[in-house]
Amino acid sequence: MRLGPHLHRIGNDIVAAYLVVLPEGITIIDAGLPGHWRELERELAELGRPLDDVKGIVLTHGDSDHIGFAERLRLERGIPVYVHAADAERARGGDKPKTAIGPMRFGATARFFAYALRKGGMRPRYLSEVVETGDGDMLDLPGAPRVIALPGHSPGSVAVHVPVARAVFVGDALTTRHVLTGRQGLQPAPFTDEPDEALASLDRLGDLDADWVLPGHGAPWRGSPVDVAAAVRAAAPA
Repeated sequence: MRLGPHLHRIGNDIVAAYLVVLPEGITIIDAGLPGHWRELERELAELGRPLDDVKGIVLTHGDSDHIGFAERLRLERGIPVYVHAADAERARGGDKPKTAIGPMRFGATARFFAYALRKGGMRPRYLSEVVETGDGDMLDLPGAPRVIALPGHSPGSVAVHVPVARAVFVGDALTTRHVLTGRQGLQPAPFTDEPDEALASLDRLGDLDADWVLPGHGAPWRGSPVDVAAAVRAAAPA
């Protein structure tokens, strides 16, 4: 799905991944679930671009519903996968701490897990090799994505700012559709390691020049990042 001149989304409001599309190549932000591979192929076919035009995948964090097809692309095409050093082990399948589930509604939760099952999410393919990044790194990839550390959801949770796409990709630093309740709008994401730290990290988005704030779950949000932190905090549980 085309969002802008250089910006496309695959997946849906339950789980999404993004493509930054430029003449010199394509950068993928997050890799969704394994079954999103077919959607990636369809999107590239509609664009008239081969898989070899993909130059790199940047993960916003290492959770299984974001690494999706990344290892397949890495092994089959030699495409590097970038993740913050603090989440490198998580992306390789290392232990993840238990987190409080919080509020949930049966229908929304069932839809999330049914979709994940249908897209191969119960059989994640972890990374065997990653390129580790750090806060402030500008990656040598199409769009010159810059990594902004947003610890809280996970130790290595990041935003990825791509000025040419007028977008900042935030992974699970926030959500616009709570996968367990179905609630819409800017709000904290579930399954967060350190909720207070995650909320504090959102202040780092305020200086970014972008028209899109793009989460891994929920509808794309059109607006200035400067407004995000206050909106998410207002929606946080007391």
